[in-house]
Amino acid sequence: MPSQPIVQGFYDDQTGSISYVVADPQTRKCAVIDPLLGFDRNSCSLVTQPADEIANYIQERGLIPEWVLDTHPHADHLSAAAYLRERLGVPTGIGEHTLAVQAIWSDIYNIPDLKAGGRAYWDHMFADSHRFDLGALEVRVIFSPGHTAASVTYVVGDAAFVHDTLFMPDAGTARADFPGGDARALYRSIQSILALPPTTRLFTGHDYRPGGREPRWESTVAEQRATNIHLRDSGGEDGFVRLRKERDRTLPLPAMMLFALQVNLRGGHLPKPEANGTSYLKLPIDRFRTAAAKTMDAE
Repeated sequence: MPSQPIVQGFYDDQTGSISYVVADPQTRKCAVIDPLLGFDRNSCSLVTQPADEIANYIQERGLIPEWVLDTHPHADHLSAAAYLRERLGVPTGIGEHTLAVQAIWSDIYNIPDLKAGGRAYWDHMFADSHRFDLGALEVRVIFSPGHTAASVTYVVGDAAFVHDTLFMPDAGTARADFPGGDARALYRSIQSILALPPTTRLFTGHDYRPGGREPRWESTVAEQRATNIHLRDSGGEDGFVRLRKERDRTLPLPAMMLFALQVNLRGGHLPKPEANGTSYLKLPIDRFRTAAAKTMDAE
């Protein structure tokens, strides 16, 4: 039987995101997965409270931090990986295919250092099937493209952190229309995840509370196989691809995407301050005109 780590989720109501602390009960060593910073778009100011809550949880329970991990460069919030790296004194990690996403967005933003910085923004970039220890537990990395070209799943004992690949069964699956996304790759990544043992606990990266229910973020492989609405109703790979593409065409651009990615592709680091000591974010004009029209329709 796989070991059962302790998993604590932290739900962010503003973005519907969930960050995690996963801990080995034997050694108390832990990793933080997908931590976020709050960001006020009106004032362009950062809020560290969500990340501080995680750090306080680790300290109060006597856990020993070992890693800060991101599953992919997020489009809906700013990563707190760099902030917690300094506060907790531990290395950061992400999947190695993040290099491809850096190249895509380096062109979109016309920011050469997104690509040039490459691996330097993280302490480790993991290849598919890479394994490392978390106390007495083993962490396995599964390359899980589709939502992005860089997404990975972290399997820790009987728990798998599936980021934005699978949502809760009543919400289905993640979009695949971002630059570098691919609906067919998403379906195949989902099948790899669902090949894990049926009792494997799956922890998703988002919950948008369909029907106004309370937030949920834990399911099992068996539950997803039986009841996930996008898998159940699509009738296989081709049907899933049609369903996903049709749905994605109706979705507006995430409100935080153009702010977040230029930070998250730097491992959560802000752009270097300019001569006046202030960091600045760039916004590409008219690169996403169709998505802007969807946003206005949604409003």
